[in-house]
Amino acid sequence: MSSTTLHKSACNLCSLNCGIEIEVNPATREFVKITGDKDHPLSQGYICQKATRINYYQNHKQRLTTPLRKKSDGTFEKIDWDTAIGEIADQLVAIRDEHGGETIAYAGGGGQGNHLGGVYAASLRAALGTPYIYSSLAQEKTGNFWVHGKLFGRQNTAYAEPIDEAEYVIICGANPMQAHGVQRARRVINELSRDPDRTLVVIDPRNTDTAKKADIFIQVIPGRDAWLLASMLGIMVQEDLVDHQFLQEHTTGYSEIKPFFEQIPTKKYAEIAGVSYETIEKVTRDLANAKTMAFRSDLGIEMSYNSTLNAYLARLLFLLPGHFGRKGTNHLSTWFFPVLGHSKEPEEGGVTAQVTGTRGIGKLFPPNILPLEIDNDHPKRIRGLIVDSANPAVNWADIPAQKKAYKKLDLMVVIDVAMTETAREAHYVLPASSQYEKVEAAFFQENFFHLRKPVLHPLEGTLPEPEIYTRLLKAMGEPVNDFKDLEKAAIKDQVSNDKNNFQSAMIQAATTQPTIKKFGPIALKESIGKTLGEDEKAAGMLWMTAQIYANKYPASIRRAGFEGNSNQLAEQLFNTILNSPSGVRVSRNDYSEHWNLVRHKDNKINLSIPMLLDWLIQLPGELRRIEELEKRYPFNLIAGERRAYNANTIIRNPEWRKKDAEGALKVNPVDAQKADIQNGDTVTLSNDNGSVRILAIITDEVPKGVLSMPHGHGMKYEDDDDYQTVGASANWLTSTDSCDPLAKTPYHKNVRVRMEKVQI
Repeated sequence: MSSTTLHKSACNLCSLNCGIEIEVNPATREFVKITGDKDHPLSQGYICQKATRINYYQNHKQRLTTPLRKKSDGTFEKIDWDTAIGEIADQLVAIRDEHGGETIAYAGGGGQGNHLGGVYAASLRAALGTPYIYSSLAQEKTGNFWVHGKLFGRQNTAYAEPIDEAEYVIICGANPMQAHGVQRARRVINELSRDPDRTLVVIDPRNTDTAKKADIFIQVIPGRDAWLLASMLGIMVQEDLVDHQFLQEHTTGYSEIKPFFEQIPTKKYAEIAGVSYETIEKVTRDLANAKTMAFRSDLGIEMSYNSTLNAYLARLLFLLPGHFGRKGTNHLSTWFFPVLGHSKEPEEGGVTAQVTGTRGIGKLFPPNILPLEIDNDHPKRIRGLIVDSANPAVNWADIPAQKKAYKKLDLMVVIDVAMTETAREAHYVLPASSQYEKVEAAFFQENFFHLRKPVLHPLEGTLPEPEIYTRLLKAMGEPVNDFKDLEKAAIKDQVSNDKNNFQSAMIQAATTQPTIKKFGPIALKESIGKTLGEDEKAAGMLWMTAQIYANKYPASIRRAGFEGNSNQLAEQLFNTILNSPSGVRVSRNDYSEHWNLVRHKDNKINLSIPMLLDWLIQLPGELRRIEELEKRYPFNLIAGERRAYNANTIIRNPEWRKKDAEGALKVNPVDAQKADIQNGDTVTLSNDNGSVRILAIITDEVPKGVLSMPHGHGMKYEDDDDYQTVGASANWLTSTDSCDPLAKTPYHKNVRVRMEKVQI
């Protein structure tokens, strides 16, 4: 019997990336057992049931082991790496030189847990001259990011929601008991629910697992969150429940926004939202008077009607009573590695999409406009598309529009571990190593970074993304080979007590070699990265990240136990990260320094956002539009519910699910009775965009007129040389134009549909 080995790593199924220990059989490459890593500073041994099923991601029938090229008949042929890299490089250069780099776009670059490869893609984008990154993050969170830019001065502000510390907690449009989103979510919610001195308020259309734990459950009508939040803010302002001292010391603009909320018809707006006015009046008063209050929101209001306005109103709800910037309240933080950038506004010279004119937010562009940017006759339409670790053909809105647009591309390349639905649409498919076969990183959590070492060597025939991008650049004729002096300096530091050789060489190279800035990650991979070993050399780029972070936040780093000047702190950080298999706290913030993280010149929060205040005034017109939709389509489908066994499309094998294999549609008993639907019946959901068939289950978790289905279903999976589709994808029903007018985040929580029982 083969012996097994034990490896520390992290779960790759949600943004928390909980620490795990994986028992591996090296002979079969199977993950025999997965448990929580008790040494992980944040998750502390906690994992949910999904993490135990990661072997279904690592080992399945659709792993790719050779590059593929589409033939004229639509089938694929195997080709070698040199041929694939050469042909793709030639075609990228041809498109760039003839039409301009702005006609090439990049999609994905960070499928959950797969982040370092996206960093190296920046070098390819620089060589191509394209600013266009389309990301799933931009169909979820960019409304938040844009609001943060206005409030705090930068769209890439790190922001924390410490519901584990607060006396009064509001969870709005989120279900941590299933979706997590906060560390050790179920433990935290259960402790909060049992504590008589703390209060949990849940705002949601569904009576979720988290709502069942709440002291107060406010069941809002789907899509009416803006009216609910505006009503609460109206009560707060009209009853003068704001913290005037806090507003005076830390904010500007209250006098400008105050008249807007003084005029809110609070009782009428509560009625529109479908909630008890007495309840929200009590909640508003109690949250304002609480010692500490934290507010947690998620996709329930971020992919719903008025999503950008929702983000603004939600933040005013804790800013006006002064629940910000101290322990037990929402606050700003730092990222060791920034998740996104900051985009200027279009009127300030910010980049916009060539065809639709859509603004970039956080240096990202929204998936809803991608088909529109491709499928047209504009001279600057997208002609080349590189998709990295993403499956937009299933996960992004409007599958018919996505697939139609792909056919107009001159070149489509997919880099992934599996033969996904998107890969089937591509001209070339390049097989990447899995997330457990290469060095990777987790860094979404506050003041934390986890370098994940390879658990297995790459599967034969695959390459990690950093190597793929390096080879593409070389084939394009880019100078990514000339880093020998840096490599010599890094090797010298290994045997020297000085440890400044590499830093000096980098400074020298930056002044004499303009390509260093353009190809920085690759320069680091091919120099200091080589001293880390072949399997881990992609971690070399973290050297520069540590230098930048140490220069910005030396005091916070010292609080985490590091010592020395900025250079010494950077070296300690880099080496500690390399040698911390469970991850490391890279810094600790002091609330006395919190306001230095607000990036406006006066270090004050700017409360007044005129565009959103105008939007607030226009809510009555928005209500009329919604009511017209409701007349045409009787049901509100909440698409993308997170359940016990779904995780986007990262695990393709349907056998990983212990229950709810089909991803059934939740239907209220009253609606089921009217349509003569029984548990297990098949129903058709349809609208003007398309239709799907899906199994139905009857539950009072959803109110009358509301349906709910999960994401991560509707994929094709090989079974004995045949392909089966398990479950349904809601994106056959979603539309590119059903989205937030500013951020273009799709209205996945408000998909209007008809429902009919399938007669057998």
